[in-house]
Amino acid sequence: MYIYPPIDYIEPVFRPPSEANSLILQVTNGCSWNNCTFCEMYTEPQKKFRPKSQADILDDIKRCAESLGAVRRVFLADGDAMALSFNRLKDILLAIKEYLPSVTRVSSYCLPRNLKSKTVEELAELQSLGLSLLYVGAESGNDQILAKIDKGETFDSTVDALLKIKAAGIKSSVMIINGMGGVNYSEQHALDSARLVNETQPEYLATLVLFFRQGEAHFRKEFGDDFIKSSQLQLIQEMQVLLSNLELEKTIFRSDHASNYLVLKGVLGRDKAKLLSMIDGAINQDRSVFLRSDRQRGL
Repeated sequence: MYIYPPIDYIEPVFRPPSEANSLILQVTNGCSWNNCTFCEMYTEPQKKFRPKSQADILDDIKRCAESLGAVRRVFLADGDAMALSFNRLKDILLAIKEYLPSVTRVSSYCLPRNLKSKTVEELAELQSLGLSLLYVGAESGNDQILAKIDKGETFDSTVDALLKIKAAGIKSSVMIINGMGGVNYSEQHALDSARLVNETQPEYLATLVLFFRQGEAHFRKEFGDDFIKSSQLQLIQEMQVLLSNLELEKTIFRSDHASNYLVLKGVLGRDKAKLLSMIDGAINQDRSVFLRSDRQRGL
């Protein structure tokens, strides 16, 4: 039975699917960038970005230690705990080690921009204190798309951050959004995203499908009139281009988010041929056998 932690969260709180069983420790509220045109996670007035006080974070850790028992994993929320300074992050990790000694993994979302002021040596020290995984929403490797969605990053800035993470001994999980450029930018999106991932060799790679909670018209207004939503078939063809151009050594790949039509899981490059065969089946055979229905996608 899940035991709710004794933390006074500022809702809503988001976390990656793989952190479902982790203790969510809210060290910041909202996202330090919060300008991405496709993202609607932190739009409520109460989610305006601000760091939580260090004293309150320490109190949260102590209360969790008293009431939760053994905690294995901790996820530092909200949108980017790495916006905090090195010293603040170090003190948080030291407190986790002191009061929650059973923790084996600490993770966080990470915007590439917030690693610019942190050295590899500092990140390596955070890794030695338990920070072992950073989730990086690259979204796309194409600079034109990144500018259109106001990501605040470029191909180069994302690559630099991912290589810095790797040099520090921290694992990375990269997210690419299928359909992010629509029909007109699909090929560039897939090719440049593959190039980004090939250059950085993350431990984990995941994709989800672009969806529109505020409607397609709202997104087009922000992206530009040249955005044309990709059809189901076009999304799968884009995935085919992406996977065909991936040259990975040992990356765990997942395309099983609720938004995905085609569920793909494997290790790249070991399972590349198998995954491409599944994509080929979804394109050229009875799609209903391979794909989730809109109802099954659960959006």
